[in-house]
Amino acid sequence: MKFIGLIGVMAMLLLAGCKSGSEQDSAENDLDAARGFVQAALKGKYDRAADFMLHDSLNDERLDAVSRMELSSDEKQGLWDASINIHSRKLVNDSTSIIIYSNSFHKENQDTLKVVKKEGKWLVDFKYLFDHE
Repeated sequence: MKFIGLIGVMAMLLLAGCKSGSEQDSAENDLDAARGFVQAALKGKYDRAADFMLHDSLNDERLDAVSRMELSSDEKQGLWDASINIHSRKLVNDSTSIIIYSNSFHKENQDTLKVVKKEGKWLVDFKYLFDHE
C-alpha cells in the first residue's frame, strides 16, 4: 500500500513540474526573449526562433532569408557551440528595450535587437537588426 502511495506522490510531483508547450515558449522578460531567439537561431532552429519573434511580413521574410543562408559545417558547428554575450540593455519604456549582444563565435560582431511587449508577451522585432542606425 505504501508503494502505491509513493507512486501517487511521484506522479503528482511530476505533473506539477510540467508546463504546457506554450508556457515554456513564452519569455518572462525582454532578456529571456532575446536569449531564446538568438540561441535558437545560432543552433539553426528557426522555427523555434520564430516562437520568440514578433510576426509581421518583414520579420517573417527576413527570418526566412537568414534560414536559407548556406553555411559551412565549421560555421554551423561554431554557431551551435557559441554562447551569447549581452553587452547592454536599454529600457526605452515599459514595453520596449534594445539589447546589444554578440556571440562567442563572432566575438567582434555586436548586433542589436529590439524587444517589445505585445499582448503580454515579450517578442523580438527582428527587422530592427537591419534597420537601426
